[in-house]
Amino acid sequence: MKLKYVQPKKLKVLIAVFTVVGIWGIGFGLWRGSLDPGSMNNFMIVVLGVVNLFLGAFMTYLYLTQVRNIDPRKDSKYKRKK
Repeated sequence: MKLKYVQPKKLKVLIAVFTVVGIWGIGFGLWRGSLDPGSMNNFMIVVLGVVNLFLGAFMTYLYLTQVRNIDPRKDSKYKRKK
C-alpha cells in the first residue's frame, strides 16, 4: 500500500500529540479506576489511550520509513530557464 508523502514537521506534531494524549488517557483511566472500581467508563478511557499510543506508533513508522520522491517536472530547481 502506497501512502501519500507527509511533511516531517506535521508527522512530528502528530507523533507528539498522539503519544502525550495516549499516556495521559491511560494514566487518567487507571487513576480513576482505582477510585471507582466498578465503572466501565474508566476502562474505555484506558482503551482509547492505548488506541492513541498505537496511532502514535503508526505515525512514527511513517516518519521513519517514508522516502521523498522528487519529481523533476514540478521542482523549480530542475526547471529550464527560457
